[in-house]
Amino acid sequence: MWIVDSSVWIDYFNGTNSPQTDVLHAALGQQEIGLGDIILCEVLQGYRNQKDFERARQALLQFPIYTVGGVELAIKSAENFRALRQQGITVRKTIDCLIATFVIERGFSLLHSDRDFEPFETYLGLVTIRY
Repeated sequence: MWIVDSSVWIDYFNGTNSPQTDVLHAALGQQEIGLGDIILCEVLQGYRNQKDFERARQALLQFPIYTVGGVELAIKSAENFRALRQQGITVRKTIDCLIATFVIERGFSLLHSDRDFEPFETYLGLVTIRY
């Protein structure tokens, strides 16, 4: 299962060409793709136009949506945050820490275009999609 981060979905829906959006486009219909509920929120909250919001909502709800969070994941995310901090790395966004930890714990892979995930890959075993 690939989890596609909001950083890629936003570029994809905006028509931005990038290696990540190209990989996503090629994977649609070929690869199991899912989203976390907080990724869904991040993507949809950016729409100002109701019609565009509805189109994106309908498109994204075609994929499996996973609940990210809960007590166990919160604790594991805090442990991961602390492990990275011990390496001298400060995670800038709690949401990215939750997403990365969720992907690691579920044994999924992450397609992203956000440098904040790189320490999770380097130090904590996050599997990312190469392009």
